[in-house]
Amino acid sequence: MIAIASDHGGFEYKKLIEEHLVSCGIEYKDFGTFSADACDYPDYAKPLCESILADECESGILICGTGIGMSITANRYPGIRAAVCTEAFSARATREHNNANVLCLGARVISPEKCIELTDIFLQTPFSNDERHIRRIEKIEH
Repeated sequence: MIAIASDHGGFEYKKLIEEHLVSCGIEYKDFGTFSADACDYPDYAKPLCESILADECESGILICGTGIGMSITANRYPGIRAAVCTEAFSARATREHNNANVLCLGARVISPEKCIELTDIFLQTPFSNDERHIRRIEKIEH
């Protein structure tokens, strides 16, 4: 199951991604926000990260205006590897090399089409499981 959350700046893109996930037959859990009313992004990043760390969800997508606030918040949780992506190479590489488990997107930075493209790449790209990448991730975790 995929966890998804946004603040007010990412609310419309969250709805767009949810529609896309449904059309692809991918289950998700929505951690809010549930309107475009102004809110604080850490309030939504926290439960999403906790759901991944508790193995309730396998990965997550966080959306705010730039993706940066969400990524800063998410990366405070040991075991979360969140990456802001704006183009395909980074979305693929962060999964292959960093085994990122949270994709952060900026609704004020990328188009709706790019949002869906990056979501698909992130969800479909496996970790390479290469020894050098495992070693580097372990250095982050400890």
